[in-house]
Amino acid sequence: MTRIELPTRDGKCPSYIFRPSGAGPWPAVLVFMDGAGIRPAILEIGERLATHGYFVLLPDLFYRSGPYEPMDAKAIFSDPEKRKILAQYFSLATPANVMADTGTFLDWLAAQPDVKPGGVGTTGYCMGGMLSLTAAGTHPERIIAAASYHGGRLATDAPDSPHLLAPRMKARVYVAGAIEDNSFPDDMKAKLEDALTKAGADHLIETYPARHGWVPRDMPTHDPACAERHWKTLLTLFDAKLKA
Repeated sequence: MTRIELPTRDGKCPSYIFRPSGAGPWPAVLVFMDGAGIRPAILEIGERLATHGYFVLLPDLFYRSGPYEPMDAKAIFSDPEKRKILAQYFSLATPANVMADTGTFLDWLAAQPDVKPGGVGTTGYCMGGMLSLTAAGTHPERIIAAASYHGGRLATDAPDSPHLLAPRMKARVYVAGAIEDNSFPDDMKAKLEDALTKAGADHLIETYPARHGWVPRDMPTHDPACAERHWKTLLTLFDAKLKA
């Protein structure tokens, strides 16, 4: 893992790079973190992707709020009062701001000699799942595979809802929700399914027998079996689209 700082229109974004062993170039993956910020459990996702032959960029989407200590995800997501501290980070990590940054991230990846030319894959968790789909619709010529795991607000009445970008998406899309997830209920799943189907998007939406936030190992809802299912589906998606 290497830490760098990428210049954006709003400052410098700390970002983490994971390179596979051996000689490149390798296909690139952009990871959108969850709402608990940068910490070991999220960095491990980038590390594991690299072991499967992907060049990974994992940016700190909370950089506009300034430096912060790694958060205790179990404490924050188990206590509503502690969870309120996240509001200051979410208020600046808006879809519009992150999509402006995403152009910078994609440009940086394209300039790396260790990165295989061509399309990029994205994956995201919780808030990052929403951002992964938004990126696929915002940068359709560059993102060819997009995954969302326990992502929330994927199809809402908001003007920046990801489902509204379905007609622009050219990526293969994979979405995994949970049976216990107030941020992605059945009616939202149906709305997203309808939008992607009508747009002719190559997609699959599944529901896992888990609770919201099941992938990162430090979440109170972490589910080891479903986390491994996440790895199987994610690598199937990326291997098919990025290594073809």
